Amino acid sequence: MHRRRTAAALAVALLTLVPLAAVSAAPATSSALKGSAPSWANSKNLVKAADPATIVGFRVYLGWTNPSAAAKLARSVSDPKSASYGKYVTPAQFRHLFSPSQATVGAVQSWLKSQGFSVNYTPANNHYVSAEGTLAQAAAAFKTSFNLYKVNGKTVRAPASALSVPASLAPVVDAVIGLDQSDAFVVMNHTADKLAAPSAGFRNAPPLSDYWAEKVSPYAYPTGFTARTSPATAPWVIKGNTPAMIKGAYGISGTYDGTGQTVAIIDAFASPTILADVNHWSTNRGLPTMTNGQLAQIVPPGIYRRAENSQMDPSGWYSEETLDVEAVHGMAPGAKIVYVGAPNNRRDLDAALNHVIDGRLAQIVTNSYGYATELLPPGFEKPINDMLIQAAAEGIGVYFSSGDSGDETSRFGFATTEFPSSSPWVTAVGGTALAVGANNQRVFETGWGTSSYACNTTTLVCTRLGWTSGAGGGYSRIFARPWYQDGFVSNAGRGVPDVAALADPQTGYLVGQTQSFPDGRYYDEYRLGGTSLASPIFAGLMALADQQAGFHHGFANPAFYANPGSFTDILSVKTAVARRNFTNSVDATAGTSDFLRTFDDYSGSPTQHTGPGWDDVTGLGTMNGIFSAP
Repeated sequence: MHRRRTAAALAVALLTLVPLAAVSAAPATSSALKGSAPSWANSKNLVKAADPATIVGFRVYLGWTNPSAAAKLARSVSDPKSASYGKYVTPAQFRHLFSPSQATVGAVQSWLKSQGFSVNYTPANNHYVSAEGTLAQAAAAFKTSFNLYKVNGKTVRAPASALSVPASLAPVVDAVIGLDQSDAFVVMNHTADKLAAPSAGFRNAPPLSDYWAEKVSPYAYPTGFTARTSPATAPWVIKGNTPAMIKGAYGISGTYDGTGQTVAIIDAFASPTILADVNHWSTNRGLPTMTNGQLAQIVPPGIYRRAENSQMDPSGWYSEETLDVEAVHGMAPGAKIVYVGAPNNRRDLDAALNHVIDGRLAQIVTNSYGYATELLPPGFEKPINDMLIQAAAEGIGVYFSSGDSGDETSRFGFATTEFPSSSPWVTAVGGTALAVGANNQRVFETGWGTSSYACNTTTLVCTRLGWTSGAGGGYSRIFARPWYQDGFVSNAGRGVPDVAALADPQTGYLVGQTQSFPDGRYYDEYRLGGTSLASPIFAGLMALADQQAGFHHGFANPAFYANPGSFTDILSVKTAVARRNFTNSVDATAGTSDFLRTFDDYSGSPTQHTGPGWDDVTGLGTMNGIFSAP
């Protein structure tokens, strides 16, 4: 269905905005910045004072001039029930309506310079001012001190008390981000068989089936888990699902290939072999290779071949980029992909997101990372939500993986969703275990939740080791249930996820990547999973939906919840699969080990379940053909 979109003025002509007055750069008093100190910065977690000579980069985030009007606009253009549906604004129009003034930005810059900081950059939407200096300068300027704290096994920096800013700037400053290290809790939501770093060389050990239950193991199902379809004992894992298998299972057919559509991928760092790898992989799948200009990489200088280190794991991000690009290309081989690589895996991910949105570099954005809990300083979330509101107003759909640790109980002892997937302005993508038959048909699909059992190859007895992983989901503690979830989610908090796609690494995606093996560095293929897979799969399928409709669905949650019949409702299927691992991750020279892995298992994530209707593992469900709203 084609929709004609008019100029932004039709959607916002009635918005009357009062220009923000210029603010003084010579304040007499200061004001505490609410929400600038994380809750974990307390005496119980204190390690020692931070080194005042430490060089820190940070961003002073400025809010929109009329945030309620910005949110109202974002909702009106995204809601199919609104007369303004689809009447998106341009970045320039959004800036004119809502961005802080140049006078405001100038006042913030002047104050930062007066405190001895170097002022580095301000984006076109004036959303932040980036600066750099020493921790001693930050302590003096923001009237606090800085300590190191031990939190969730990490030693991280934070202010001992709330940051203060000049009173004249307080009305326009939303947050100061980067002085604390809450960003250290960001995680990639992809899962390899043994969590080995694929860039260091990784292979799946045979036996490997080409499709569900082609090969069957001698291992009996664990108690409480039963045969699904024919195998009397657990089948061996598959080599990896291919685009043809996934599209067949999801009923995706026809000539649509994403031509004319653009999907952005945001990760950290950048794989130096990505174009060669995706084209090698595409040739092996019978897909068209990516043409010149079809894969655009926007990366700062110096982030290729970054030395591996435990803090930022650049080689791990290479596999993330590979998975994301090959998942999008596999679903929408005609679409353009814009890869935006941040120079690190911390707050620069947010700057990359702002760059994509404010430049409107794509109509769909997929993100396969998240902060493991919502236990972030309150000021940490608002700048990102402001970006997401701008994205919705411009007709950009932003997709985030929901996480790979279920409700996080196994890690933190309490249930929590990840952020930004918990934001009401993103589409959170959960995960499933997908069994595909010999003819690319869906044999079954259920929620991703897994326990591991070690198997004795002589006695064939398998002993439970514990719960390992599962699709993130639950209810936000900081965001209320959004309007579009009324009637679907009974909890007062925002429910996660909204939709789902293949994620379980036992039924994962076959990817191809250049890796470093004991006998050299070369291309090879292996199976990879996680909601990092689900998000780009769904984003690629939405490129097909946009192409078919001749219309950018933008922030599509309101349309999704208005059309639940467009999705396959994912139900409970409790079964298991057998798998073999190489001890050294690459070959059998050091031996192998056999395991069973369960499906639809939430024993380590007790607040989750898969069942009829919306659920906190798979949301509304998975694609049932190309999404097409009536």
